[in-house]
Formats: sequence, C-alpha cells, structure tokens
Amino acid sequence: MKTRLAGELGMPTSPPGASSRIPIWRNVRFLRVLFQLAVLAIVGAILAWLWNNYQLNVARSSIPTNLDFLDNPANFTIPGNDFDQSQPVRAAFVEGFFNTLQVAVVGILLATVLGTLVGIGRLAKNFLVRKIAAAYVEVIRNLPLLVLLTFMNLAVVLQTFPRIEDAWQPLDLFVISNRGIAIPWFLGSALNIAGVLLLALVISLLVRKLRQNYSDRTGKPSRDVLYAVATFTALLIAGWLVLGYQIEVPIVDGRSTSGGLRLDPSFFALLVALVLYTSSQIAEIVRGSILAVPKGQAEAADALALSGGQKMRLVILPQAFRIAMPALGNQYLNLIKNSSLGASISYFELTQIAQITVGNGSPAVPAFTLTLLVYLAISLVTSLVVNFFNRRLALVER
Repeated sequence: MKTRLAGELGMPTSPPGASSRIPIWRNVRFLRVLFQLAVLAIVGAILAWLWNNYQLNVARSSIPTNLDFLDNPANFTIPGNDFDQSQPVRAAFVEGFFNTLQVAVVGILLATVLGTLVGIGRLAKNFLVRKIAAAYVEVIRNLPLLVLLTFMNLAVVLQTFPRIEDAWQPLDLFVISNRGIAIPWFLGSALNIAGVLLLALVISLLVRKLRQNYSDRTGKPSRDVLYAVATFTALLIAGWLVLGYQIEVPIVDGRSTSGGLRLDPSFFALLVALVLYTSSQIAEIVRGSILAVPKGQAEAADALALSGGQKMRLVILPQAFRIAMPALGNQYLNLIKNSSLGASISYFELTQIAQITVGNGSPAVPAFTLTLLVYLAISLVTSLVVNFFNRRLALVER
C-alpha cells in the first residue's frame, strides 16, 4: 500500500537499503569528461600527423629548420639608419623589431587621443562638429586598411608632398617633402634622456599622490594634476640643462636633409593610416562608453555647477574609460598586428625584414616562425599592460 502510494506521488519506490548509483553510461559528468578527452585525443592526433608530415617533407627537401641563418650577412640595407648590409640577419631583425615597436607605440598614443576627441565630437551639441565627426567615423572605418595605406603612400606622401628642392619648411623648424619629414631633435645620449623622463615621471606621480592625501586630510582642492605636470616639466628642464642637451634643427642639404630626425616616407604613411583607421574604431567605443555612463552622473555634475569641460574631464570620461578599456585593448592589439601591412609600402618592420631575408635564401619556416613569436610577445606584453590598467580602473564593490 505504501509502495503504491509512493509511486502515485512520484516518489522513489526502492527500499531504503537499495543502491541508487547512476550507471556510468548515464552519468552526465563522466560523459562530459569522456567527450573532452576524445576531442583532445583527436586534436593531438591531427597535430602529430601534421608534425610528422612536416618532418618528412623537410627531410626530403633538405631545408634547414634551425636559426643558424641569423648569423649570415643580411645583404641589404635599411633606410633611415646606418644599418650595413654586412651586418648579420640577427641585427636586421632587431632593427625590424624596434621599427615595429616605434610605429605601434606612437600609433597607440595618437589613435587614443584622436579617437577620444572624435568620440566626444560625435556627442557634441554643435551640429557641424557632430556631423563632421560622424562623417569621419563612417568614411574611415568602412575603408579597407590596405587600400587606405596604399592611398596615403601613393597619393599623399609621394604625390602631394613637394620634391626636396621645393620642400615645405614651416617655421624653419620642419622639412616636409616626398623624401620624408624631418623634425627638430636633441643631441645627446638617448639612454640618459630616457632615464630623466622615467625619474621625472616617478617623482611627479609621487607628488600627485601626496597632493591627493593632503586634500583628503584638509578638504582643500588638491590640484594634483597641476602640481604633477609642473613637477614633471621642472625636472625635465633641469635634467636637460644639467646633461647639456641641445636641439638640432633640420635643413635641406642637396637631395636630402641634414640635422634633426628624419621620418621615412613609408613610416609616415603607415603611421597616419593606422592612426586614422584605429581612431575611427576607438571613437565609436568612446561614444558608446560615454552613453553607457548613468545620466545621474551628468545631472550631479550640473548640480555642482561644473562647466561642460569639467563635467566631461572629471566625471564622464573617467567612468567611460572603465567601460571602454577592454575594447580599447583589442584595438591596440589590432594596431600592432596591422603594422605588418607596412611591408606593402616597403616599411622595414618585422614582416618586411622576414620577407627580404627569405628572398635572400634564408629558410622560410624558421624566419617566419621567429616573426610570429616576436609579434606574439609584443601582443602579450600589451595585453598585460591593458589588463593592469583595466584592474586599476575597475570599481571594487563591497
């Protein structure tokens, strides 16, 4: 009677001592683990098959797979520096690494600033500013980057810029021609000035922290940014004077320029194309992040009688960048990887160096494997930096 009643109520009818263990072929947890192991085994088998085929083909064709080619003479020169063709391939890859790093760092900084300004402009109350920013975003981000880069190189740098004989010289400080852009530069050790910059940055950040603590104790305005900028500028000027640095202004010297720092035409074209393209993506990220900030924050800023600039700088943008940081990190990584398109306009970054090296007889697989690993290392370091700032900007909830 109890058993029948329990069955009608949907309760288990087995006796208390009976086993309730689920059969292994019906155990969901076991089946999930088994499926994952099966997929892992299949992937491992495919990789092993590909590796075996690779070894057989390499042995059959007698292609070297080591990195001994790095000790061979490069047999090519790199424009814009004193690299000699008798130097080893290893030195050429180092130059390519620094060229890639140069365009990536400068491009990220400029694209962030320009993208932020355009993103704010898309939300401006001024009709003209809003429409110009919208047109910029809609046109640039819908163009293929390679087409934009080729246009920038052929139509702007090589055709619009004047010949070296008729070079533009704004304020007698710059020399702009189709042979590149020469800018004023300092005379002295780059390592020493980098040390001065780092020291000035650390001390200015410490001063900002002290001013913030002072404001917390006294309730007075901290003006931490003003004090930090003043400290940084003063230390930089003091270090400049103590180390005896001087500014060298470029001049036209025959068919070239002398003095200052000359930016190669391909570097300028690549940098501008990357900045324009990436900033159009960043502008949409910034615009969406600003719209995602609760409206109550803007209303509170208005209640405090903050100006439009103060409201954006002190209230809206700090919260917007908390939202935007992960997406900005993706754009930074895209800019780094897109810098490899510089090979199409003969900018000597990592990809171009690898292509020329392989064309001169070096083995392709180890050369491009080394290139891939260097790009991977740059991207991973960039991800670490972005994740650090993302954690610093994240709101900590109790």
